[in-house]
Amino acid sequence: MKLHVINTGLFKLDGGAMFGVVPKTLWQRTNPADENNLCTWAMRCLLIEDGNRLILIDNGIGDKQDARFLSHYYLHGDDSLHTSLRKAGYDASEVTDVFLTHLHFDHCGGGVRYKNSDGALELVFPNATYWSNADHWKWATEPNAREKASFLKENILPMQESGHLEFIDPAAPSPFPQFSIFFADGHTDKMMVPIISYKGSQIAFMADLLPSVGHIPLPYVMGYDTRPLLTLQEKASFLKTAADEKYILFLEHDPENECCTVQHTEKGIRLENSFSLNAI
Repeated sequence: MKLHVINTGLFKLDGGAMFGVVPKTLWQRTNPADENNLCTWAMRCLLIEDGNRLILIDNGIGDKQDARFLSHYYLHGDDSLHTSLRKAGYDASEVTDVFLTHLHFDHCGGGVRYKNSDGALELVFPNATYWSNADHWKWATEPNAREKASFLKENILPMQESGHLEFIDPAAPSPFPQFSIFFADGHTDKMMVPIISYKGSQIAFMADLLPSVGHIPLPYVMGYDTRPLLTLQEKASFLKTAADEKYILFLEHDPENECCTVQHTEKGIRLENSFSLNAI
């Protein structure tokens, strides 16, 4: 098995929204904001190369949204989904599986594109199975008012309409021998966190359970989370396991750090080390 970091670009989000009730005087130590209170975040995905399967975990925001939509998020940086795939030695047509941790636009928007100027949509990964789960799919396609702006039908419905969508059963073993799956309900319903066995370690793709090293202290929970107190519980449990069992945490949104480990301290779970995936 081989893992490739797939950087799809950077964007900006409000620092207060990203850290919830935590004061700016605290969170800006790790994530400094610009003059508009916006912090830079990565959209870092992961490609698993294993035998005849090429599995992409999440795929970024994509480029099909209009200028008005994208103006809210200040996309920048030199990386893109397709340039990163090419750097890894692959084309989108070779991807066999697209595993989506959840269906917020910055995690799944790169999986669908406009086919032509008449508004027709097509899959970016034409030979891939797209993976979600039934509970989260229902949550995303019948969205609550709080999350409605994050679930865009043009990102989601073409997966099903094309016949390429499959659901993972939380009660059944993972359909992927490469990883197990932790289901979390605090950020959004049934977000999936894959835990990959790699080179004798367990690598957890943290999605929005832990966006960055700045979110390691337990109260640092995003304002975007639909059930923040549940996130608090899920994060506490997961980070304890991560510290006990020396998990490597792969960070999707941290603009600087690809991976980290955590440790027990007198102040609770804290950062131990941060490093690149290639250092493993």
